[in-house]
Amino acid sequence: MSLSPRTAAIAATAVAILALGGMWFASQGPSDDMFAQCRRGVVGGGGQLGGPFTLVSETGETVTDKDVFTKPSLLYFGYTYCPDVCPLDNARNAEATMLLDERGYDVTPVFVSVDTERDTPELLREFTDIMHPRMIGLTGSAEQVAAASKAYRTYFKVQSPGDPYTLIDHSTQTYLVFPEIGFVDFFNRDTSAEEMADRVACFVDAWKGAK
Repeated sequence: MSLSPRTAAIAATAVAILALGGMWFASQGPSDDMFAQCRRGVVGGGGQLGGPFTLVSETGETVTDKDVFTKPSLLYFGYTYCPDVCPLDNARNAEATMLLDERGYDVTPVFVSVDTERDTPELLREFTDIMHPRMIGLTGSAEQVAAASKAYRTYFKVQSPGDPYTLIDHSTQTYLVFPEIGFVDFFNRDTSAEEMADRVACFVDAWKGAK
């Protein structure tokens, strides 16, 4: 069956586009993103989020991001007085860390408090010790916490400043951060501990394989 001139022209154009597309993909070569096979929420690599910070640890010591991120880490911003979201999210992060422990992966959960008025280092230590023995709690001055939050593009707002019972609105993503590389991906609240552990393991394997 012969094609009409218009149909033939469309078919020829489609073939040309496919051919050009194949040539373009071939010219790109392999991806330089070592984590490409592991990603779900982010296109591209580190450097889009994150950066240097100076905060105060749960032991009262001043620390920088280089002191904190010595291993692959799960980073979360919240506060200990949070009535529901923070305990649940940090418990999920702790469970994922324990699942990874069982598989031989050494990952550190990190909790940064955005409640500079109430969350003392001592209170943070109580909170993190309940969650996981390796969880690191961080706080600092209002300026230090704001700078760390800005680096990771998180959001928080104290509803009633000065009220000892105030709630704080805040973002709830957990960030996967590697030493030297920095931020590589994030996890939303609906990510289960099992899925988080699987994905983190993929990232760690890729990271170790590239060394």
